Amino acid sequence: MKGIAVSSGIAIAQVFKFERPVLTIIRRSSEPVVEIERLQEAIKISSEEIEGIKEKSAEKLSLEEQAIFDAHLALVNDPELYTQVVHKIEVEQINAEYAVEEVANIFIHMFESLEDEYMRARASDIKDVTYRVMAHLCGVRMADISLIDHEVILVAEELTPSDTAQLDKRYIKGFVTEQGGRTSHSAIMARSIEIPAVVGVKEAMNMIEHGEMIILDAIEGNVIIAPSDTEIQEYTKKSIQVEEEKKELVSLIEEETVTLDGVHIELSANIGNPKNMEAVIRNGADGVGLYRTEFLYMDASELPSEEEQYQAYKAVLESIPDKRVVIRTLDIGGDKKLPYLNIPEEMNPFLGHRAVRLCLDRTDIFRTQLRALLRASVHGRLAIMFPMIATLQELRDAKRLLNEEKESLLQEGYSISNTIEVGMMVEIPSAAVMADKFAKEVDFFSIGTNDLIQYAMAADRMSDTVAYLYQPYHPSVLHLIKLTVDGAHKAGIWCGMCGEMAGEWKAVPLLVGLGLDEFSVVASGILPIRKIIRSLNKKECEDIAARALACSSSEEALEVLGG
Repeated sequence: MKGIAVSSGIAIAQVFKFERPVLTIIRRSSEPVVEIERLQEAIKISSEEIEGIKEKSAEKLSLEEQAIFDAHLALVNDPELYTQVVHKIEVEQINAEYAVEEVANIFIHMFESLEDEYMRARASDIKDVTYRVMAHLCGVRMADISLIDHEVILVAEELTPSDTAQLDKRYIKGFVTEQGGRTSHSAIMARSIEIPAVVGVKEAMNMIEHGEMIILDAIEGNVIIAPSDTEIQEYTKKSIQVEEEKKELVSLIEEETVTLDGVHIELSANIGNPKNMEAVIRNGADGVGLYRTEFLYMDASELPSEEEQYQAYKAVLESIPDKRVVIRTLDIGGDKKLPYLNIPEEMNPFLGHRAVRLCLDRTDIFRTQLRALLRASVHGRLAIMFPMIATLQELRDAKRLLNEEKESLLQEGYSISNTIEVGMMVEIPSAAVMADKFAKEVDFFSIGTNDLIQYAMAADRMSDTVAYLYQPYHPSVLHLIKLTVDGAHKAGIWCGMCGEMAGEWKAVPLLVGLGLDEFSVVASGILPIRKIIRSLNKKECEDIAARALACSSSEEALEVLGG
């Protein structure tokens, strides 16, 4: 069976099928005062349990992973969530568990419909926390993974962060889930505890039997059911080899990212909040290539203030003061909605009123963020990046607002760094085609392949029907990347990539050959990419890129890359 490998490794063991108790929630009329008291008690008990899980997991999780439970504590006590549930109880005079389920489903649906994979993963946090509250309201005992006392591979529909935090490496050798993605919190935590994991394995619960032997190949994303003796021997050897390779990666933390023929390439990390910086530093990143500031807004019940934003940006810059931190301005709107911001529904949200388009319309929101960024600039090497730029006028308008706020702050007596870099994401074909013109007005480009590919192929990557057209290696996409890199170099500026393609191992030789100056990937991908780059020869990579560009299909280009 095939899935997505999210935490590298090999495991061979019997299956333990893990199922959470099903909650039967029926709407019934109730006295609001009684139900609100029940709700408050369930929230109190849930908070105490989450605190306990956080304390127990402190030894095996990093501060970043432990912070997931801070987020859960904030969520279980979230005033917006609580207010909506109470309102529903009072207005409809219904039972608390039904009200929690109804409100939770609204939030879950909102996050699951988002394009950004990291944002979609937030839905599992809401499910985790609200399930816990509803279980207490229903009087149902929570399942306890920590009681498993023999070597197994867990198979489940989904593992929540609470479940994952309780995994004991002595007995849980790996896990397989039907749901989940690379950026789900359970995947992040699995990498932290170094437990092999494969997610997104459809029908796993139906196809795999409790107690049967399986091999979990969390390198290729394969699950082998009822393996032969030969397969077990083969994968046992492979497991030993994997452990040796992990030790080799650790030795690269302090090494430079440089090709065999001496070409230096920046290797940066993508982050969503200041708490991610521990993993960035731990993996030896050269800096931050993408700080998604929308999480500041998504995690709040109202627009974050200038001071709140300043503190968040300052924390990131101060953690690596000598390394570049690229902070992307607000990329919200369309499919990424804020409950407290009235953004009208659109027929084509990916092509609509979002990112810099929204910011240039709502300059009150934009100016607040620009002021916070400029104030924070004195604490490190700041680079400000504008997303979703389609025209030169949009870029000029954004830069004008930035300069106006800079002048205003200087008049108010604030210090501002004079070395701030200003750049833009290239994720719209019009920007790639005119890269040579845009390059004259910025200090850098960063290619956002997630959107660039779907716009180039006119294929919504959230649509299963046209998913086959989401082709990162299609020659048309490669030519847009080449135009962008060449346009940057012609103007003497650097060009990076922060989309998912930058983290795909097979894409690395191609991107090096196309002349990319910087890769920005998830922190856990830093060392594997560094190892690959250090094994490459730039001139050989240029030959690979030239052959890929000459292809007429994705299939041909992938053959050039070795499949």
